[in-house]
Amino acid sequence: MQAPEVSRAVHAARSIAASLGLVADDAIVLHNSNKLTLRLLPCDVLARVAPKEHQVARFEVDLGRQLAAAGGPVAALDPRVEPRVHERDGFTVTFWTYYESIPSERIPPADYAHALARLHAAMRDLDIPSPHFTDRVAEAQHLVAHHDLTPALADDDRELLGGTLRDLRAELGEHGGSEQLLHGEPHPGNLLATPRGLLFVDLETCCRGPVEFDLAHAPADVADHYPGVDHDVLRACRTLMLAMITAWRWDRDDEFPDGLRLGTEWLGRIRAQR
Repeated sequence: MQAPEVSRAVHAARSIAASLGLVADDAIVLHNSNKLTLRLLPCDVLARVAPKEHQVARFEVDLGRQLAAAGGPVAALDPRVEPRVHERDGFTVTFWTYYESIPSERIPPADYAHALARLHAAMRDLDIPSPHFTDRVAEAQHLVAHHDLTPALADDDRELLGGTLRDLRAELGEHGGSEQLLHGEPHPGNLLATPRGLLFVDLETCCRGPVEFDLAHAPADVADHYPGVDHDVLRACRTLMLAMITAWRWDRDDEFPDGLRLGTEWLGRIRAQR
């Protein structure tokens, strides 16, 4: 979000918090991209704020409630307020428990794999409408196919990226292995080491697909500790995931810090793998 939008989003979150009896005299921005993550103080609640048109907050709240009830290792909604989506000034706001992270250089791969396996086990019991992982691939393909959406992407890079997305989507679609509900982006930035154990956050990316699609987002050695991995599928998923996030970095509206530099670096990695 740009500065004027951030100011409005913070004001919306603080106003809603106050109306719910949460004292929010200050707001610390923890993350700013297409949505805003805030720590409100002194009530110490985590607020997730997004433009109303994103339409993902209700899905995340419903999924978070069900996963917590099933014992999944996920961050919980704040118990002091009703677990629902709040709206004000064109923004949706949801309130979650704030967890103080334990300083750690690196989560041990076995612990990471165990937490992800627990999450997947809890997800298998849920019946919640969710997109297929190929729907997210299609979004990346749409960006690459339209020059007006990715104007800085060179023609040869566009061909490379489009071909990679197309070929791997087809390859994985033909595999026919088992699929289930997934986190969608369980990378290290979405896994917190807390006094209550490892907890996954940011559930809005959940989708259905093979567990290898989730493992592709984790550090490489995590898969060594996850049971029953199909390593051919995992290799394809890793390259597909890299192609997807590369496409997003070339989106003209992408607000990821240093996005074009990363997009250029990742194109080089994809070219080396093809």
